[in-house]
Amino acid sequence: MEDELLASGRFVRFVARGSRSGLDRPVTVGFVDAEDGSGAILVAATAPDAAWAGNLLADPACHVRVGDRSFDAVAEPLDRAEHARAIRGLILRYGTPAEGLGHGPSFRLRPVGEGER
Repeated sequence: MEDELLASGRFVRFVARGSRSGLDRPVTVGFVDAEDGSGAILVAATAPDAAWAGNLLADPACHVRVGDRSFDAVAEPLDRAEHARAIRGLILRYGTPAEGLGHGPSFRLRPVGEGER
């Protein structure tokens, strides 16, 4: 079922390196597109201690797949104003938010060029 969600383009899968294990860890979450036209996407954790968020904080390099598009990216923590806009966008896109949405870190997954990571 997860593959169908990805193919629909409504969810994103990114792979980040585990902060303790060093192994690649895939995560599938909801997202919204950044409004700046950069091709970046915004994601938010529901809890401050979400493992995937900790992984991105420890090593921001990741690989992103959404719909038929995939790219290498760097995860950049959002500031307070960007975080609020991302949470609002996630609520509008997915309806009633999951309990705790916005209580964890949020990130811009920004596409990077070769050698930029």
